[in-house]
Amino acid sequence: MEEGQELNKWEGYVNWRNKPAKRDQHGGMLAASFVLVVEILENLAFLANASNLVLYLSKFMHYSPSSSANIVTNFMGTAFLLAVLGGFLSDAFFTTYRLYLTSAAIEFMGLLILTVQAHTPSLKPPICASASTEIQCEKVNLQKAAMLFTGLYLVALGVGGIKGSLPPHGAEQFDDTTPQGRKQRSSFFNYYVFSLSCGALIAVTFVVWIEDNKGWQWGFGVATAAILASIPVFLLGSPIYRTKIPAGSPITTMFKVLIAAVYNNCKSKNPSNAVMGMETSPSSYTTETGEEGNATKVKVPSQTLTEDLEFLNKAVTEQTVSPMLQCTVKQVEEVKVVLKIIPVFMCTIMLNCCLAQLSTFSIQQAATMNTKIGSLKVPPASLPVFPVIFMMLIAPTYNHVVIPFARKVTKTEMGITHLQRIGTGLILSIIAMAVAAIVEMKRKKVAIESGLLNSADPLPITFLWIALQYLFLGSADLFTLAGMMDFFFTEAPKSMRSLATSLSWASLSMGYYFSSVLISMVNNITSIFRHTPWLFGSNLNHYHLERFYWLMCILSSLNFFHYLFWANRYKYRTESTAD
Repeated sequence: MEEGQELNKWEGYVNWRNKPAKRDQHGGMLAASFVLVVEILENLAFLANASNLVLYLSKFMHYSPSSSANIVTNFMGTAFLLAVLGGFLSDAFFTTYRLYLTSAAIEFMGLLILTVQAHTPSLKPPICASASTEIQCEKVNLQKAAMLFTGLYLVALGVGGIKGSLPPHGAEQFDDTTPQGRKQRSSFFNYYVFSLSCGALIAVTFVVWIEDNKGWQWGFGVATAAILASIPVFLLGSPIYRTKIPAGSPITTMFKVLIAAVYNNCKSKNPSNAVMGMETSPSSYTTETGEEGNATKVKVPSQTLTEDLEFLNKAVTEQTVSPMLQCTVKQVEEVKVVLKIIPVFMCTIMLNCCLAQLSTFSIQQAATMNTKIGSLKVPPASLPVFPVIFMMLIAPTYNHVVIPFARKVTKTEMGITHLQRIGTGLILSIIAMAVAAIVEMKRKKVAIESGLLNSADPLPITFLWIALQYLFLGSADLFTLAGMMDFFFTEAPKSMRSLATSLSWASLSMGYYFSSVLISMVNNITSIFRHTPWLFGSNLNHYHLERFYWLMCILSSLNFFHYLFWANRYKYRTESTAD
């Protein structure tokens, strides 16, 4: 009887009461579905303001357009970068369950501060009488700016914690020892991106309309209500969640292995530093070696170190200078896995740099064009509705049509590998930048031909041309984000899955930061050869935006070849179990 109860337990997992999780009661798609609903509400709360925040800062807080853009870029970048902290805390100290609840409460507090400030006239600068007068608007003072940034960065901290804990919490509900569990987990990541899109759709349509027509206090109010509503929805799933027990700091293990490897390699001439094999703690890694042409296969014991990144093998020795530097084979192999996924992570930053253009230049381009569809006037901030709707259509199609077909053709469990998905996204981003450059050339040609190059009047060309680059980049985002999350979570050691999954958000953050750096570099370099830099001034028609987009296209192409170099050399840690 006791043996049956032990078999029914999920090893390494607990329920919300901190008691052992049971196989017949906890986890599965139903538990993960609560996470998907919560993500709709959470992303609605975050993007409702982020997509239109630049307008609030310039129109109501009286920051300059360039300052407003920088504030938004820094806010978005910081929020996504803090996801790494959220992932680290989930793995090391808190459960994903507790961290989500804490982070949601922090984001709620930040949004509440922003709502109160937007609602109370005395907490904002006085409204400008007329934008056409030469008298400058009163700038926001120190106390009001402090309230604004306190609210914004509490939101960023909360968003970081949620992004770092919620995806791994959902993915942990599936049994990765069975093909069915792995397939369901892959579907979960597809539908996670679908849920992100659902929240974004409501944010860039309904909430943006409220902010523009009813007032920003109502826009912030809707976001505050959404994040507050997400907490009871998340708690509803408590009885069926299974939560991974934190295993201590994975960063400490990584540094210990790296320091031990460097130290022991420096002393490698000493013959006493023999690599341990059988004396180490048992590892879950099993390998087979065998050269082509050999008739026999040599089965290597599970405690044996692999030949990849061989310099790290010296971290496992019979004699160590300190017990603190004593490393097991399992720890060394886990660090190898993390080091091998980092180049893949680095190659996705360029794609996210392309995505950053959608919230800056693309919206500014659309604002100069005819934004009417029939009698309906579409606000430029609602432009992301095109990739969002496309992602909502393609995510279920990919999951229920493309993947089953690919599984039949390739006769593999995955159908399309994680790295193939990411690579497809990178190719789509190259196409998107080329399309963006061609559309910008067309837009400027219309401006010249219609004599509106120096005018603020809308150009006689529909903004739907801009939707083309949104569609390609939206598709690239779907393939790459879901592929990255699934790849990092699946390949990473169990002790650092949350941290690895949060690398997807860190890539997005670095893309935003790299975009700002790239624009500054382009302006600095082009100002040397020309009187006016490519991307300078208040009139977009005088920008050389098409050249910048072609540059992005070239850089994305070079990045893709760099990605191919690493992807072709990568060997899946789980491919032995996935066959």
